[in-house]
Amino acid sequence: MQRRRTARSDTVRRGGPRSDTVRRGGPRSDTVQGAEVTRIVAGAAGGRRLRVPPRGTRPTSERVREALFNALAARMDLDGARVLDLYAGSGALGLEALSRGAGYVLMVESNARAAAIVRENITVVGLAGAVVTTAPAAAVVAGTADGEYDIVMLDPPYALEGDELTSVLTDLAAKGWVGEGSLVVVERATRSPETVWPDGFEVERSRRYGDTRVEIACYGLQS
Repeated sequence: MQRRRTARSDTVRRGGPRSDTVRRGGPRSDTVQGAEVTRIVAGAAGGRRLRVPPRGTRPTSERVREALFNALAARMDLDGARVLDLYAGSGALGLEALSRGAGYVLMVESNARAAAIVRENITVVGLAGAVVTTAPAAAVVAGTADGEYDIVMLDPPYALEGDELTSVLTDLAAKGWVGEGSLVVVERATRSPETVWPDGFEVERSRRYGDTRVEIACYGLQS
């Protein structure tokens, strides 16, 4: 996993904001024939509209995705990367990674209706390399991995308990989903409990965007 990693900037502590302030205003979304949509921000499929499941899904806003992927690209070469998108929702995070050059994206979504919309969005994006699994994220990562992933992104529901999230993070390491230098992203509401990271994960960046908190941790590298 370390092969993808670029030169590391200074480790960011859990505190204050950094200068990569997002340029645009609030999250951009539309409605098309009554269905809420979001867009791919950049890359080969930039500008493509993605459907959002009608209820119970909180898609990552475009401004947060832009800031997140700028941060990831500063730390790792996304070209050909293996990406795991847990709690995929509309698939916006995983498909953004695919648009920006990821070679393989596994998207995990427990809700069958949402997973069907992810499959529709894959067709809209029109890029090879995306796979959808309809199953709970915790159940998937409790099984043995099909290989290490360069990037793992988790955007769980508001209601997910902190202990369950920590258990999922623990299984990522224990079951071989991440390796040395893998980057793990956790997006949560600011009102959600602080993420408890298991041993082996080092938080490099923690930012707030309105009511959203995004953390990026690296696995398996010593300071």
